[in-house]
Amino acid sequence: MKVCDLVDKLDLKVFCGQQGINRLVDGAYVSDLLSDVMGNVDENNVWITLQTHKNIVAIASLKEVAAIILVKGHEPEQAALEQSNTEGIPILGTKLETFEIAGRLYALLNES
Repeated sequence: MKVCDLVDKLDLKVFCGQQGINRLVDGAYVSDLLSDVMGNVDENNVWITLQTHKNIVAIASLKEVAAIILVKGHEPEQAALEQSNTEGIPILGTKLETFEIAGRLYALLNES
């Protein structure tokens, strides 16, 4: 599945990093603790978080994350928007709670 498929099927807003919208997604990771994400997220995962600062893009780039989903209506800070466009890592958004978007994403990624 690609990031663009998730955008369509989960009704996500694309804030920035649109050049990475065709990246492949093969899993997800949920955490708001940056050191936890650095140590545990896998390449091509979607990272679900409420963090909005530019450090999320630095970690996503380092770990080759497919995209970042911000929850609860949070929007990325300006520096994160700029860094996302530079790195080509999409930052997406939803008004849903973390639990709900994680469940929907899990179900979508595990469809037969």
